[in-house]
Amino acid sequence: MATLAPGVKTGPYHAVLDHIHPEPTSFIRKYIFSIDHKIIGIQYMITAGLFFIIAGLLAEIIRTQLLSPTGAVVSAATFNQIYSMHGTTMVWFVVIPLLTGAFGNFVMPLQIGARDVAFPWLNLVSYWIFPVAGVLLFSSFLIGAPDAGWTEYPPISLQGPPGTSMWCIAVFLVGISSTLTGINFTVTILKMRAPGMTFTRMPLFVWAQFATSPMLLIATTALNGALAALFLERQFGIPFYNPAHGGSPVLWQHMFWFYSHPAVYIMILPAFGFISEILSTFSRKPVFGYKMIAFSTVAIALLSFAVWAHHMFTSGMVPWLQLPFMIITMFIAIPTGIKIFSWMATLWGGSIRWTTAMLFATGFLITFTFGGLTGFFLAAVPADYHEHGSYFVVAHLHYVLFGGSMMGLFAAIYYWFPKMCGRMMSEKLGLWHFWLVFIGFNGTFIPLHWLGLLGMPRRVAIYDPQYQFWNVVASSFSYIMTFAILLMFINILVSLRSGKKSGPNPWGARTLEWMISSPPPYYNFKKIPAVLATPYDFGNPLPYIGLDAAPGATEATPTHTSHPVPTY
Repeated sequence: MATLAPGVKTGPYHAVLDHIHPEPTSFIRKYIFSIDHKIIGIQYMITAGLFFIIAGLLAEIIRTQLLSPTGAVVSAATFNQIYSMHGTTMVWFVVIPLLTGAFGNFVMPLQIGARDVAFPWLNLVSYWIFPVAGVLLFSSFLIGAPDAGWTEYPPISLQGPPGTSMWCIAVFLVGISSTLTGINFTVTILKMRAPGMTFTRMPLFVWAQFATSPMLLIATTALNGALAALFLERQFGIPFYNPAHGGSPVLWQHMFWFYSHPAVYIMILPAFGFISEILSTFSRKPVFGYKMIAFSTVAIALLSFAVWAHHMFTSGMVPWLQLPFMIITMFIAIPTGIKIFSWMATLWGGSIRWTTAMLFATGFLITFTFGGLTGFFLAAVPADYHEHGSYFVVAHLHYVLFGGSMMGLFAAIYYWFPKMCGRMMSEKLGLWHFWLVFIGFNGTFIPLHWLGLLGMPRRVAIYDPQYQFWNVVASSFSYIMTFAILLMFINILVSLRSGKKSGPNPWGARTLEWMISSPPPYYNFKKIPAVLATPYDFGNPLPYIGLDAAPGATEATPTHTSHPVPTY
């Protein structure tokens, strides 16, 4: 164990400091059924990346269908299945697994100075449930995929194709996987932080995972209960949601949205953590308002459980109940606004270096903020009556989840790829990727706001010809966005093969994962370091002692000389 400086508290780190299993030697145990958190994180990334490609192709079928008012590409029934599967895949099989399963697994234990997560075998089980659920989900196309949207509202979902029952099982399994991950991450952060790493010294990405993990535990319980009831009613006729037999379809909405609105923050809080790390590193400044960002993350997590019914203003909710949900929904914007202004203050006066990761981080600030502003319209009861069920909701959702979560994910990929693979991604291809995504995304989804306000309903395969022009514009820009994402995958493959060696710390960052070699060794740290201060003060020496740091892994000594880092 590292020798502690006077006054450094050991913190919660448990007595078994050699919490590391023997390194496997066989290919199967090392790369397939691995219990190393880093390999599991990469497995999540590859698997979710494949699902992302499938979901993207489904999205392009949707946009191609909407080029013409008559929708000549697929039938209306097939269109319903495609948009249902696109939404399901993006929410449960792409965004959440990438944010928590991939980056949470790879980065978080390194940032807290741990050698692995608390329960490595549970981590292995959590991962392997995920691809099994994905195979089950897409197998539903063989017998008739679900066709009631990613929300699968009864009574439509009760009458849906047989694949709807497979949808219930697949999403239920993903819920189990998420719950196990939430347990694992919560215990890891509480019990395995390095000595001296108090809560107010944790990296902000760790704070984001710390707030997200209990949400996975609590919210997923409601979803899995709702899914089990839907499956039982479909297969055995037990009346939960069918009003003809005494059930209530509104019960599904309450249970589904009690999960799904916290799920919106499950899909965005880790991205907030990405942005805090990246903006600080590339502006060479401490994060402005560190504690306010950390505590506002917890505030968002708590408040997210009190706003679910704003999705149900048009479901027949009594008017006196609409007002408190409207007020609380608007109130939750306060902690989010704290983050936005703190990030802007972090940028102010910084020595900014415009890497691809930094561009995506600032692009995130623009697109996510715009999505948050459109959320005010949907939070207001009178406006929601007009916009609910229209393309305005589709536009808002994508500005929050793609403009927020996916922009943050792209930034994280470019930022942590050198740590994962030991090689740099091409900045030239990265710049093309950013600008084409930014232009394509805004060109696709800004017109959908206008279509929604004009009255075009969502989830329709055939529409009034008056809406064709803006649908053609949106579809055309969506092809640009798809090409840009293809460039990212090309960049990853080329960089894996021939990218420049990164060294341990190409960005001059200060969190613990950059203090060891790239890729990290199996055991992460030969000696568990002691933490003396927060990791974002670029004007002071590194706040770690007792660390066998890789040569050159300091903020003042760049290890990738083609991109010089300012020294302080």
